[in-house]
Amino acid sequence: MTLLIFGMFYRRYRDKQLATTAAMFNTFAFAVLTILSSVEFSLAAGFGLFAILALFSLRSEQIDKLEISYFFGAIAIAVICSVMGTSLVFVMLVTALVLAAAYIIDHPRVLRLSDGIQITLDQIDPHALSDPELMRRDLSHRLGVEVMSYNIVGLNYVNDLAVINVFYRKS
Repeated sequence: MTLLIFGMFYRRYRDKQLATTAAMFNTFAFAVLTILSSVEFSLAAGFGLFAILALFSLRSEQIDKLEISYFFGAIAIAVICSVMGTSLVFVMLVTALVLAAAYIIDHPRVLRLSDGIQITLDQIDPHALSDPELMRRDLSHRLGVEVMSYNIVGLNYVNDLAVINVFYRKS
């Protein structure tokens, strides 16, 4: 967890709040799961535990996809390390696999030429839904980058606004 959160995530993104939250959540989950794995624990109780965790996600601010991946990685490491009866060598191998995958997949050199952004247009283009290729070319022209794809998040005809996720290739 220390390598994943502080060695990779924090060094790359400098998000102190999420790094601290993920580290604490990992520690707490490890403690709870270690206790639960040493006693008789039913499947129903496990589903109840996940239901409680789901309530936390419903009551908290949204975090982006990348942050949730690191957060889940911290939880996964806690689960992997807390299962009783698993050999230490196997736990170390699986944890090393998780860390290596996170390091490689989120390395700054991987996918460095593509990025995404959410934009709000102050006018809904007439071809926003009817001609996706024309819309893609129009977005490329407006933004000055090669738009690979886009996703319309919302159209507000009352205020004439369009919210769009744009995925583009950097020059």
